[in-house]
Amino acid sequence: MAKAVRVRVSPTAPNTGIDSAVQALAWICQPRALTVSNLSVSTKMNLEQYLPVLLFILVGVAVGVVPQVLGRLLGPHRPDSEKTSPYECGFDAFVDARMKFDVRYYLVAILFIIFDLELAFLFPWAVSLKEIGIVGFWAMMIFLGILVVGFIYEWKKGALDWE
Repeated sequence: MAKAVRVRVSPTAPNTGIDSAVQALAWICQPRALTVSNLSVSTKMNLEQYLPVLLFILVGVAVGVVPQVLGRLLGPHRPDSEKTSPYECGFDAFVDARMKFDVRYYLVAILFIIFDLELAFLFPWAVSLKEIGIVGFWAMMIFLGILVVGFIYEWKKGALDWE
């Protein structure tokens, strides 16, 4: 178990804020032990294992924030009616956020999810088919059957008919 480190300040030394901070820091960093019956647990934390996580977070934030800040500071600011108009959304901006969309929008979204799920699971399944055997084969057939039911629903609702 580590021994406690005591910081002594001379009584004749001037009482500065730095001395108080050093004393407080020494007291905080001082390892202390808790004893519960015969079990001894040290409260000293080893933060070295969190350094890669901290660096990952800092680099991620820097990659996301620095280009935006640089673009805002260095880029030209000349808005006009073309730049502030709706961009590829199909209709002008509206005031009411509770405006109802056409049901075909949701049907196309469901169709995208069906094919996205299918592709996300088919490739790993095909690669590992020898290892998972007949049980994995039939599990994927059930999964594909459920996706086919969704596809038939889309077809019956007319999501595949374009006007």
